[in-house]
Amino acid sequence: MRIIVDAFGGDYAPLEIMKGCAQAVEEYGVDILAVGSERIIREVCTQHKISLERISITNVEKVIGAEVDPTEVVKSYDDSTLAVALKMLANGEGDAFVGAGSTGAITVGASLFVKRIKGIKRAALATVIPNQKGCYMLVDIGANKECRPEMLAQFGIMGSLYMENILRMEKPRVGMINIGSEDSKGLALQQEANELLLHAPVNFIGNVEPRYLPFCCCDVAVCDGFTGNVVLKLTEGLGKWFAGELKGIFMENVASKFGYLLVRDSVKQFKDKMDYKEYGGAPLMGIAKPVIKAHGSSDARAFKNAIRQAKEYTERGVIAQIEAALMQMKQNTTNSQE
Repeated sequence: MRIIVDAFGGDYAPLEIMKGCAQAVEEYGVDILAVGSERIIREVCTQHKISLERISITNVEKVIGAEVDPTEVVKSYDDSTLAVALKMLANGEGDAFVGAGSTGAITVGASLFVKRIKGIKRAALATVIPNQKGCYMLVDIGANKECRPEMLAQFGIMGSLYMENILRMEKPRVGMINIGSEDSKGLALQQEANELLLHAPVNFIGNVEPRYLPFCCCDVAVCDGFTGNVVLKLTEGLGKWFAGELKGIFMENVASKFGYLLVRDSVKQFKDKMDYKEYGGAPLMGIAKPVIKAHGSSDARAFKNAIRQAKEYTERGVIAQIEAALMQMKQNTTNSQE
């Protein structure tokens, strides 16, 4: 399998990106098509003794920065590492794309160069968040600040198929984030989307309140991108605050430090559970070919896991299943109206 990588996307590119690529080649047996300055990539790999076995390089010097308007990826930056990598994916030169660069630029570039799955209104960015009993997928987390009801229904279908195929969940429970659990709650967007999800080929459990997300109330939480981004950032902030408070408690005095030694293994397990690096990246679902957005601050381990994610997304045919589910949903909706 050939994974196309933007070697200059992310805070720690290209060093951590190339380290992650080399680890992915060794662990997952993939071939890497790295896009970026060949001179710099080879210098970095030589200096840090990173193997380039099964890694080919497409020389591109121009890089699109996080401060650049995302739409520029198809205008003045259509010859950047990101744009070239996505064009390679569109042309069939690789099986999937992984990048840690600008979220907006990746979303715009993938939608315009690679195109969306037929019938998908908008591509959605999703992420997996730890909860009490494992994790849940939050979709959308920022690709679409404003949504229509049919978009939320499609987010539910795509999220369900991802959790079923990639995280091996049986009949994932799909819930829609709302201010109450009753069907009448929310604005017209949520009420109409609720009706569509009832006829979608998913295990829809209705509305869910955000306060229950950490307690495994659902496996896929659907919302518009504005709401999802708020939920994500609040979750991240609370996690950092909690970790700081916990550290302060254990470091308070000699007795608390001794107590930490007794629970150190449990604390480490909890920390590992909350580590985004284990999940890899965020799939940009709805694109006609696999696109994975790695965290901007990805180190080698995080990027390696993002490549694993791309490999699994491709091997398990999630995109073909999304296409089939859309057809089924359309048929179900037609039958309900007759």
